[in-house]
Amino acid sequence: MSGERGLRIVRLANFVTPSSGGLRTALAELGRGYLAAGHEPVLVVPSDAESDRLTDQGRIITLPGPEIIGTGGYRVLAGRRRLRQVLEELAPDRLEVSDRTTLRWTGEWARRRRIPSVMVSHETADGVLRAWGLTESVAARAADRLNRRSAWAYSRIVCTTEWAEREFVRIGALNVVRAPLGVDLRRCRPGRRSTALRARHAAGADVLLLLCSRLSVEKRPGTALDALAVLRERGLRVSMVVAGDGPLKASLVRRARTDRLPVQFLGHVPDREAVADLQAAADVCVAPGPAETFGLSALEALACGTPVVASASSALPEVVGDAGVAAADTGEDFAAAVLELLTRPEPGRREAARARAELFDWRRSVTAFLAAHEALPVAGRAAAKGRR
Repeated sequence: MSGERGLRIVRLANFVTPSSGGLRTALAELGRGYLAAGHEPVLVVPSDAESDRLTDQGRIITLPGPEIIGTGGYRVLAGRRRLRQVLEELAPDRLEVSDRTTLRWTGEWARRRRIPSVMVSHETADGVLRAWGLTESVAARAADRLNRRSAWAYSRIVCTTEWAEREFVRIGALNVVRAPLGVDLRRCRPGRRSTALRARHAAGADVLLLLCSRLSVEKRPGTALDALAVLRERGLRVSMVVAGDGPLKASLVRRARTDRLPVQFLGHVPDREAVADLQAAADVCVAPGPAETFGLSALEALACGTPVVASASSALPEVVGDAGVAAADTGEDFAAAVLELLTRPEPGRREAARARAELFDWRRSVTAFLAAHEALPVAGRAAAKGRR
């Protein structure tokens, strides 16, 4: 390990937009942590124009990348020649890649130059393929092929949960390490709970549900509306607030109007403080995404004292523990899980949610990620923030 000087850790990521959630949060928190540890993080992401600036999470470079139609603004670093040129100019000591498809070639690039590299598995390959309609067996075979190539290309594969690690264990990969993500326990706290805010969004209902998610196919937001419809059919006075945007928003809004479901769509909420206020105000947070490998939004809700109903197909039951309920991916099962949570006394369920979240801390996450990079904190000095 290197403890003598700060390392330049170049990080590549696709599917990051100003309105994206968990990945953007993780990149920012890890960047700040690397910087505080005396290293020099450089993040390269796609955008509509090229830029280069210094931020509190380190240097951020944007490169023009095409927008993927139907994803609500996601872009990819598709220009290999320009990205390769940037990598050559940056001369990284470490490479960290948060994309397992179009950027996998960068692992081979780093291998040829003997640069230690890490691929972070933010989603399972077979989970995403299943979410897009492939059968379980076809998705597993395709995922295994993809994962074997990734495990060969990179020095290490970082998985945030044991659930995410399983698909690499399945193929016998020996270079997999685990590094959980974290939550801002100061910003996300039960004390933010506002009865006035809750009453405003509940609009007379007895129970307020929150869906805080990107509205896209792999997140399965329709399951949340299915659950709300079931609860209403059973005579419960339940409403829902949705914080998030995405390609499915228009169809979800139409459905809510047609079925007369009390859903308030807020769109993307850029103010993280406002998001935390919503998470604290809700009675239950629903997280229906079946391919989630960690679920930062759900963990933030727990930190705010709000229990979570999560897809049993995802990694969230591992993260949520007994502070929530795992449900099969149907509206009926999600509705039943919501009812189960509501049978628990409110003070106890909110205390349990906060206690669970306190097991996750960004400092621990940074330490685990730096260990994957074999990068010790640099004592007694700050990173060279402006080194070019």
